[in-house]
Order: sequence, then C-alpha cells, then structure tokens
Amino acid sequence: MSIRVLCLSLLLLLGVAPAASAADGWSLVPVGGGRPSFYGEGAPGTVLEDSVSVINRSGGPVTVRLRGAGVTFADGTLRVPGRTRADVPFTVTVPAADRMVEIVARDADGRERSVGIRLRVALPELSALTVEHVAVRGDGIAYELVNRGTTTLVPKLAVRADGVFDRPLDRTPRTLPVDLPPGSRTKLTEPWPDRPALDAVDVRLTVTAAGGASDTARVSARFVPWDAVAAVGGALVAVGALFVVRHRRRRKPHGGEVAGAERTLAEAELTGAGT
Repeated sequence: MSIRVLCLSLLLLLGVAPAASAADGWSLVPVGGGRPSFYGEGAPGTVLEDSVSVINRSGGPVTVRLRGAGVTFADGTLRVPGRTRADVPFTVTVPAADRMVEIVARDADGRERSVGIRLRVALPELSALTVEHVAVRGDGIAYELVNRGTTTLVPKLAVRADGVFDRPLDRTPRTLPVDLPPGSRTKLTEPWPDRPALDAVDVRLTVTAAGGASDTARVSARFVPWDAVAAVGGALVAVGALFVVRHRRRRKPHGGEVAGAERTLAEAELTGAGT
C-alpha cells in the first residue's frame, strides 16, 4: 500500500512539473547560458555587442517586443514558435559613468520579462596631480594636492626654500601619510618652526607619485621681526621728542632777552631819558 502511495506521489510531482514549466511560457536570458545578466566595460562611447535569447517553452508561438535604454536590437519584434529559442543580437554604448540598463521583452498579453546589463566605465590608467594654493602661514607652509588622474596616488613631497642669505629649508622627498583617490582634493600643511626671522625667501614644493605624476609650485615670502621694528621705531620717536623739547628750551632764554630789551627801550622813551 505504501509503495502505491509513493508511486502516486511521484506521478503527481511529475505532472505538476510540466505544468509549472508551461506556466512560465517564455523567458528572456543572455545567450551562452550560465549568465544571470549582462556585463560590459570600456571607455565612454565604446560600442559593445552581445545577444539575448527569447526561449519559448510553450507549445504555441509567442510574439515579443524588445526595448532597452540605449540598446539597439537587430530585430526589435520577433515571433518565436513553440519550444524554440530565438537569439537576438544587440549593441549598447558605454556611458560616461557606470550605469545599469535593462532589456525588457513584452508579449501580446502584456507579460514582461527583463534582464539587466551592467555597464562599467573602464578608463585608461592615468597618473597625474597638481600642487595648488601654496602659502606660508605661521610656522608652516599650507598647500593643496589634487589628483587629476584615474588611479589612487600615494604622493611624496620635497621642500626647498632659497633666501637672500642662505638656504633655510631643504627637505628631501618623503612619503606623505595620505592616499589620494581619483578626483580628490586634500589640504595639508608642512611644518616650518625654525623659519628665518629676517629674510626674503622663494619656497618650492615638489610632489611626485607612482606612474610619473609630478608637479611643482612656488611662493615667495618675506620675514620681518616686527616686534624689533616696533621697539626701534618707539625708540626713534622718543629720541625725536627729546630733541624737540631741548630745542624749545634753548630758544626760550633768547626770546626773554629780546623782550626785556624792548621793555627797557619803551621805558626810556616814556621818561624822556636820553643816552
């Protein structure tokens, strides 16, 4: 009895399986089998070619229309006989940025099937960077690094400053503790605690990275000890003020003598005294 029940169960399962397959009717898959979706890469504007399959598992024919953003089909509408597979070539253009596109097939009853196309922009490896906005501020040299290429960079920095009297700064290339992704901009400061007190210098920053990336930026700076200048200026002002005071004191006695002589002469004229 148990054997008969098992056999009946198997027959029921076998009967359901074809029904489920027939319910699927038709499907849309990449040509070649084993691929759940399409994948393509290339430089922007590259035209890629591939094919998509419409598989009709039913006993009767099915007519489908194909569409996809940016996708051109060799045949956008096709009739697929029962138990038949039709392969449709198509082309798609790689956009300027990574993108996901869908190929959609629709039958006369409005049923749709779709398969994705992942498009990846593959740019040529380019190593390039620039040094910008260099300025001497406080006890350091501020600057910005910009990755102008398509690869991540680990830059090296060399710094040199030439002054009127000597070379106050000369540092050989060393690796900076930063990673620069493509298109990134990073602000950095190079310490310079022992900068000169009095000098005029030309500062040069040279940055290099793997792949031949290199750039140099320059900036001029003038160092003046303003505290000392202010002290000297104050001393000069004090000396000048003292000189003016002394000069005025010297002129007062002479002025008094002249005034006294004028008064004596006036008194003589009033009394009628003669000489």
